[in-house]
Amino acid sequence: MSALINVPETAAPGDILDIKVLLQHPMETGFRTGPDGNLVPRNIIHSLRCLYLGEEVFAAELFPAVTANPFFAFTLVAEETGEVEFLWVDEEGVEHREVRTLTVG
Repeated sequence: MSALINVPETAAPGDILDIKVLLQHPMETGFRTGPDGNLVPRNIIHSLRCLYLGEEVFAAELFPAVTANPFFAFTLVAEETGEVEFLWVDEEGVEHREVRTLTVG
């Protein structure tokens, strides 16, 4: 699974930044039948978390009604240079992690 993540590379202290995340995932509900007539196994993203400087700044819990390839947008305040970490887990227990560096100065 991959993600398109938009985090500005640089910011001034106190800037309010728009963060955008597009997770590429089929989000199978478990209710759809495949070509063989059997149900396609459920596989959805359960949660998305964003940490900035080790502190959680955004969290979402997802359910089967969410569309495939879900998109998220939120803001955070630039405080100091550090990592912006994105973590998400799907139904199969697969954990994904992406990190972006934000330079504040």
